[in-house]
Amino acid sequence: MKTLIRPAVSLFVLLTVITGVIYPLAVTGLAKAAFPVQAAGSLIVKDGKPVGSSLIGQNFSDSKYFWGRPSATSPMPYNGSGSSGSNLGPLNPALADAVKGRVEALKTADPGNALPVPVDLVTASASGLDPHVSVAAAQYQAARVARVRGVAPDAVTALIAHHTEGRLFGILGEARVNVLELNLELDQAAHH
Repeated sequence: MKTLIRPAVSLFVLLTVITGVIYPLAVTGLAKAAFPVQAAGSLIVKDGKPVGSSLIGQNFSDSKYFWGRPSATSPMPYNGSGSSGSNLGPLNPALADAVKGRVEALKTADPGNALPVPVDLVTASASGLDPHVSVAAAQYQAARVARVRGVAPDAVTALIAHHTEGRLFGILGEARVNVLELNLELDQAAHH
């Protein structure tokens, strides 16, 4: 029995050191060297302070800002430690009520807008943390943001175009706009 315990314990300690210490340190070091921004959380820093991550949505509700995709995380929207969807199916009346309420909020914020409401402005994603909206969702909100801020609609449209990210590798996904980055640039332009 003694002859079996010693090699087992030695192997356990060796594998613990390799897989629990050396491997994580090597992967972290490689990630920091190859992808320094992403490895640090893709933080957006303004005036020396982190204001968010380009990978996690934030709750914007003021009419002068572009609104992101709704979040179903709890206990608060865009809770990074509680990534989740609502798990409401398409026939669930609670989902229909939630969508109806979101459409009403958009119409109340911009009563003159006759454009069809893009689906990503009224439905939550599976993670509840989407930092992006579709280009159509950003354009839907452009007139409201321009009016509330007192800026030319063309200036807001140009900012949307500037922050539009294309498809991944030119073929995967759809074009999208990072809401936090767009809103930060709007605030910066207002101060100039």
